[in-house]
Order: sequence, then C-alpha cells, then structure tokens
Amino acid sequence: MAIEFMGYKPLENDYKFWLVVNPSTWLIPTFIALAVTAVLVHIVAFDLEGQGWHAPAPAAVEAAAPAAQ
Repeated sequence: MAIEFMGYKPLENDYKFWLVVNPSTWLIPTFIALAVTAVLVHIVAFDLEGQGWHAPAPAAVEAAAPAAQ
C-alpha cells in the first residue's frame, strides 16, 4: 500500500519528525504549557462580566411541582 501526497511519502518519511522532536525531552514541557494555557483560559472565562464569580445568584427552585389531576 503506497501512500503518496504531492510527492511526499508519509510511511517512509514520518519517522524524521521524531528525530527533531524528542518526546523524552519535550513531552513534560508541552504538558506544562498546555496546563498553564487551560488554567489561564478558565481564569479569563470566570472573570467575564455576568459569568463565573460575577454571576447573579440563581432563582429559587420550587420545592414541589404541581400534582397532575
């Protein structure tokens, strides 16, 4: 099964990516950067007006629903 896309053969050349990006070196820093990004996105989302910490208190929920007749 020969796959070729615009002269590029992924089955023969994809291993070269791992020669440049060594997972034993870059995996943990990548996860840390991802976690920091996620935390920052959540902080910004919670700081939006009307959302998160600034959200109004929810309305009281009725204790009992009306019974069907």
